Amino acid sequence: MASDRKQSNVPMQDLPDDERPRERLLSQGASALSTAELLAILLRTGTAQENALHLAERILAHFGGLHRLAQATPAELQRFRGMGDAKSAQLLAAFEVGRRLAARLSDERPVIANAADAARVVADMGDLPQEHVRVILLDAGRRLIAIRTVYIGTLNMSVLRVSEVFREAIARNSPAIVLAHNHPSGSPQPSPEDVEMTRALVAAGRLLDIAVIDHIIVARQGWRSLRDLRLGFD
Repeated sequence: MASDRKQSNVPMQDLPDDERPRERLLSQGASALSTAELLAILLRTGTAQENALHLAERILAHFGGLHRLAQATPAELQRFRGMGDAKSAQLLAAFEVGRRLAARLSDERPVIANAADAARVVADMGDLPQEHVRVILLDAGRRLIAIRTVYIGTLNMSVLRVSEVFREAIARNSPAIVLAHNHPSGSPQPSPEDVEMTRALVAAGRLLDIAVIDHIIVARQGWRSLRDLRLGFD
């Protein structure tokens, strides 16, 4: 998000346009928003003490991320000040719609045509408290084969083994992959180490005849594509 919110009780309508979740969604697309911002849109309003965005951030922090929040009961949600029947019902309904859609699409394999598609299938990584590395496996038509977690922990090339990144792709005969990892700090901005890692994996992929299509960094403040930024892809 554009700036550090020091006043959590500033009404959403008084925030600058580039910090209002609804306006950002309409201008940049839903995939550009953090999970907390999306929840804030569902909540619509906060309380006299905190705006909807701060309430959403506090709820997410309490449950440790979206996965646990999606399993919350009405009683658990209503323990938060400002979360009455209406807001709790809105969140529970949204999660149920998501579950039904996921079930309907479980037999379908989405096409990962661009960076936004890749970011969408690993969007939950933005809420993880520790660094994770995932590999999105694609077929020749760029349809999703599977998503595999290959590393958890502080990330650098000295600990991330190239063989682990490509092992599943080789086993599943996947000709192309997208690398994804998260920044628990909240900022998706690539570091020099991220660029170095990308360059090394792209080179290794060439030797293995497996194309590294992109490297996506996911965080609470959004996501970045290193290919779109022309970093590590010579």
